[in-house]
Amino acid sequence: MHRGEPLAQAPDGQLSLTDPDARSIATSARGSGIVGYNVQVAVDARHHMIVTHEVTHAGHDRDQLIPMGKQRQEVLQVNELTALTDRGYFKGEQIRDCQSSGITALVPKPQTSNNQAKGQFDKRDFRYIPKDNEYECPAGQRAIWRFTTVENGQTIHKYWTSACPRCPIKARCTSGEYRRIARWEHEAVLEAMQVKLDQLPQASRIRRQTGEHVFGTLKNWMGTTHFLTRRFPNVSTEMSLHVLAYNLQRAMQIFGVQPLLQVIRA
Repeated sequence: MHRGEPLAQAPDGQLSLTDPDARSIATSARGSGIVGYNVQVAVDARHHMIVTHEVTHAGHDRDQLIPMGKQRQEVLQVNELTALTDRGYFKGEQIRDCQSSGITALVPKPQTSNNQAKGQFDKRDFRYIPKDNEYECPAGQRAIWRFTTVENGQTIHKYWTSACPRCPIKARCTSGEYRRIARWEHEAVLEAMQVKLDQLPQASRIRRQTGEHVFGTLKNWMGTTHFLTRRFPNVSTEMSLHVLAYNLQRAMQIFGVQPLLQVIRA
């Protein structure tokens, strides 16, 4: 078989010679990544116990919000819960589905716009007026609905005002002829989530003290190589053993060794 044939036959165009099940995983540094596995954990914010976990092949976290949220509901046997995550989990469809599943998702929006860096108005500077389906711009003008389109599977409404070319503060808004505002058909869900985030300024600190603390502890235990096994089933088992050891240690710290042993024996 030609050396390039296995890669061509791979469904996602990836092939690791060390571990055929491993995949390229994005890291926090721009343009960087590692070859390995994506581990998801849901952590209880009160006791820092790992409620549930999952090892996946996904190279990013954007599609993990709903699966992990539902797993947590099932484990805790609750219909409603709050999920605090980092920006990597931000995806409109996932956040919308969380709302209908009883999951209050609090996910910061990634800063993908360069307007603020250029000293220009950000989208949040434009106030949406639901009853009129219009935006009010920082100059006090109304950006009205112009047309609706579908972009990347999402229904998007476009708005702008005819006053843009004559606006005295246009330089602070756009370098184009008009400042066009895009609004997803379910944007209200994201706006409601942002209001809750603004009312909970300690959300990011709570997340770092729970999920990030757990990952820091586990990585310290694992060492620089992290997983010692290869292939997906073996890595999943190895991760489960790490989670079990972590939760046992937390339980001993919370309840004490003897009370925990009594519960186990019972």
